[in-house]
Amino acid sequence: MTGARNVLGGDLQTCCTSPMTGFYRDGKCNTGAGDVGAHIVCAQVTEEFLTFSKARGNDLSTPVPAFNFPGLKPGDRWCLCALRWKEALDAGVAPPIILSSTHASAVEYVSLNELKANALDPV
Repeated sequence: MTGARNVLGGDLQTCCTSPMTGFYRDGKCNTGAGDVGAHIVCAQVTEEFLTFSKARGNDLSTPVPAFNFPGLKPGDRWCLCALRWKEALDAGVAPPIILSSTHASAVEYVSLNELKANALDPV
């Protein structure tokens, strides 16, 4: 996980530590063999996206204390599954992303141009 790169070619930056995100709960959108969902897109979630995700069977807004998950609210940053973000993009509800915190492998699921067009951070 050390030395991970972002989609811009730089060091992968922290996505969020409050709430603690990432497949490895290290605050970064790191990935590895066990991350079958590819939790690699750092997004700032919106109400529209949370509603969309819940309708698809992944309720990210409800707390799950057993997993120390506080539930997300609009404005929180979270490492999303690349395919869910792409699905939301195609549906017109993709939340904006942070390129410097999005793992380089995201371009295997969505084009760099699509990522850049939905980025909060300047290119």
